[in-house]
Amino acid sequence: MLPLPPPATPSAKSLLKALISLTKVVSSCGKPKACQSRNVSNIVRRVELLAALFEEIRESRSPIPPSAVVGFQELHRLVQRIYILLEECREMSVFWLLMEQEEYNQYFYELTQTFGSVLSSMPLELLDLSEEAMEQTLLVRAQVLRARLALNPVEVQLRENAINMLQMVERNEIPRLSQLGSLFNKLQLLNATDCETEIHRLEDISMQENRKDDEKTQHGIAGLISFVRYGKYVLHSADLDEVDDESSQVSSRNSRREGLDEVSTSRPGEDAAMVGPPVEFLCPITLDLMRDPVIVTTGQTYDRTSITRWIQEGHSTCPKTSQKLDRNKLISNHALKSLISQWCEDHDVPYENGTLKAGKKVAGIQHVHSTRVGLGAMRLTATFLIEKLATGNVYVQKHVARELHLLSKSGADGRISIAEAGGVPLLLPLLSSSDAKTQEHAITTLLNLSLVKENSKKIVAAGSLERIIEVLKSGHTMEARENAAATLFSISVSDEFKVEIGSTFGAIPSLITLLRDGSMQRGKKDAVTALFNLAVYHGNKAKIIKAGAVPLLVVHLSDQSSSIAETCAAVLTLLATSPDAIDAIHNAASISEFLPLLRNGSPKGRENLASILLSMCLSGDQKVIDDIFLHLKDIVPILHSLLLSGTPRAKRKAASLLKLLSSLNPAEVKRCFSGVRLTAH
Repeated sequence: MLPLPPPATPSAKSLLKALISLTKVVSSCGKPKACQSRNVSNIVRRVELLAALFEEIRESRSPIPPSAVVGFQELHRLVQRIYILLEECREMSVFWLLMEQEEYNQYFYELTQTFGSVLSSMPLELLDLSEEAMEQTLLVRAQVLRARLALNPVEVQLRENAINMLQMVERNEIPRLSQLGSLFNKLQLLNATDCETEIHRLEDISMQENRKDDEKTQHGIAGLISFVRYGKYVLHSADLDEVDDESSQVSSRNSRREGLDEVSTSRPGEDAAMVGPPVEFLCPITLDLMRDPVIVTTGQTYDRTSITRWIQEGHSTCPKTSQKLDRNKLISNHALKSLISQWCEDHDVPYENGTLKAGKKVAGIQHVHSTRVGLGAMRLTATFLIEKLATGNVYVQKHVARELHLLSKSGADGRISIAEAGGVPLLLPLLSSSDAKTQEHAITTLLNLSLVKENSKKIVAAGSLERIIEVLKSGHTMEARENAAATLFSISVSDEFKVEIGSTFGAIPSLITLLRDGSMQRGKKDAVTALFNLAVYHGNKAKIIKAGAVPLLVVHLSDQSSSIAETCAAVLTLLATSPDAIDAIHNAASISEFLPLLRNGSPKGRENLASILLSMCLSGDQKVIDDIFLHLKDIVPILHSLLLSGTPRAKRKAASLLKLLSSLNPAEVKRCFSGVRLTAH
């Protein structure tokens, strides 16, 4: 557990003990796999060299002057920031570090500059130091003061190699296997699990608030993800079984958060207002949470707004140390800013710093911002996987099905690439696989492919409907069955396929079965939405009614899910133009059972129920009309309410129904209307 922060008013001995402990933690930090290794080595070595200083002073019996205690406090805060940056580099995407090396180089340079400022302000002459310890401390100080901002030429060349390869992919050229393998080896992406971890880390970066709206950055990250995915398949397809079947279990997604949790000073779940931010997150001037922390030349950290105002008011010394300030030199404290924003996120505290909304513009990722990089990599990936699927054994097919599922989730380009590579016909046999996971991946991939209209045509043309319906009827898992229903729903959006699906044996009865047995969240909704799409075509209505859908649809009008209830009402509205449906609706529920839904349902649900009642009256079925008039005193006030506050369509249906009822029995309707006006008055 990282000792962060030191006590608010520590004794000199306890502070030195905390510094020694923190130094050991920094020493044990693993180096990043490929990038920033020189910067990490330099800053860790300098921290380690100071460990002897801390040990010697702690063992000394001489008193430690207050000015030295202040210096040690600043050293502790500095080493803490170093630790945060080291952890970020260790857990960061290697491709991101490679592309953004200028930015991270700047972070290390700023920390090194602060290191020099803090050591320069330390009153070493007042400390009881041996000659060796003094020389070592002065050596570290000289090193950090001489440090210059410079990129590692090895990493610059590695980035150039990566960009050249990305440009090849952009031109739809296949990289040489030896070159691709060399790049991935240098980046320490040595197996499928490493590549999967890298993909998740890139996905995490794309989801950061300060990058979501940056289109060029999003394109760049998408291109890198596609490129890493291609490399994973081509270089490490033999060990894909090492990657857990549920990709969400890859630990890298939460690894950075776990690193921050280690150094958090408050427990998850505590109320922010009660806990309060850690003291080191507060500006020493205002005692408010810092939004843009900066380091001044004395090594102290303040909020930029506060220290700028302090200087503008005519002050020339540091508020805490009273040392002379260089008013033109304020260095952003990126590590502390990251820690503060993480704490705010964990405790639902608004963090209004501008960098959360519009990230710093740097050149690195812009090298790969072209959308063609991602598309080219996806095409190469899809072609490679489809070839594997065509020639592989059952074991290979299982893993390829999983990878195609993941690729189809990546967006329209991935879906188009799979279909263009000839994936649809090769996926169909997997729908009959005896392996539950293989079947599940295959049907889910087809579902994702069907989201592109041109792909839906290829799916139907390949003769897939019967196989999809078979999965819908008797898939190994409920998820497979539900995804089969969702696939039919997606395909049936196109009018040209409504007839074909409705005419395929077993399609409608299987959807009705899933409406009855499916999960509340997915299965029922996908089934009833598919039925709605099919019911739009007049020729399918009789088939839906004959298959026994009406009683089940009526039951689900009272469903807890408003979307399911609304869609069921919409299906009944379409079916209610048929006399057979009117009989089935009336047999399934009396008019009295519709009234609570008509009175208290959602706006869309009330609209559809008014439409159903109108169709029931228009049918001329005397039993239905008698039942309606039996409850007229309840129906008229509801219709009056719809006229006043319903949707435009609900108002039209309510007006038409009132007009029809008035034509059948004007005196009774008038009497009920009088009651409505009297109540209103």
